Amino acid sequence: MVSQIPKETCPRPFLKWAGGKNRLIPQYLPYLPKNYQSYYEPFLGGGALFFYLQPKKSVLTDINSELITTYCCVRDRVEELISLLQEHKSKHNREYYYSIRGKTVDNELEQAARFIYLNKTCYNGLYRVNSQGKFNVPVGNYKNPNICQEDLLRGASGLLSTSEIKQADFAEVLNNATNSDDFVFFDPPYYPISDTSYFTAYSSYSFSETQQIKLRDTFKELSERGVKVMLSNSDCNFIRTLYSSFNIHTISAARSINSNIQKRGKITEVLVTSY
Repeated sequence: MVSQIPKETCPRPFLKWAGGKNRLIPQYLPYLPKNYQSYYEPFLGGGALFFYLQPKKSVLTDINSELITTYCCVRDRVEELISLLQEHKSKHNREYYYSIRGKTVDNELEQAARFIYLNKTCYNGLYRVNSQGKFNVPVGNYKNPNICQEDLLRGASGLLSTSEIKQADFAEVLNNATNSDDFVFFDPPYYPISDTSYFTAYSSYSFSETQQIKLRDTFKELSERGVKVMLSNSDCNFIRTLYSSFNIHTISAARSINSNIQKRGKITEVLVTSY
């Protein structure tokens, strides 16, 4: 059984992440499984639920290679990473942001520092790349962005110390999660509910209807093994139909990112459970 630590004392996500689950966790609590040994999160992103649950054994994966590199550096080389972030912090301005955004970095530690720096200073913490796979989010309008949160990074490093972290497609969880001792949480790019939806602008990896169906099939196979599976997604007919044979719960959320201010505000999402 994994003990749940009061939220206020938990290590928190060190990245800003569009669609992050920090504010929704209180609504998730009634639906979380009470007993499991291993935790899997195949769409890691900001990792809000991982940081809340603090599992002793976890496998954290994502298709985004730069994100995974960043998590590995936070886990394994946090003090060196903090030094690089302090340098970014001391040099930050609009011109510096665009010079770093356009820079190609091969060194993993520098790549992780660049990722966190851009995440903390770009518009709304979005992660978006163009057709060439290059990060293209404009600079945000922040007076004093939290570029180097030393205590937060050190706390995350300690929690991540027992985690396996790797780049992988979500379906690879089938190679590891096998029974009722396993809990898998899927937080995929959401199915778009409008033409301007940002949910699929996650990486150069397209998450189409075909991928959503593959995800449902993965969810179903895990469920048949007895694995405890939970998934979040858009509240729409397509998703509700896909998961109609499972338990579907309605969650109240807030959409804060939309080019049209009139379309920001309360919406609903679904939380699907296999148990």
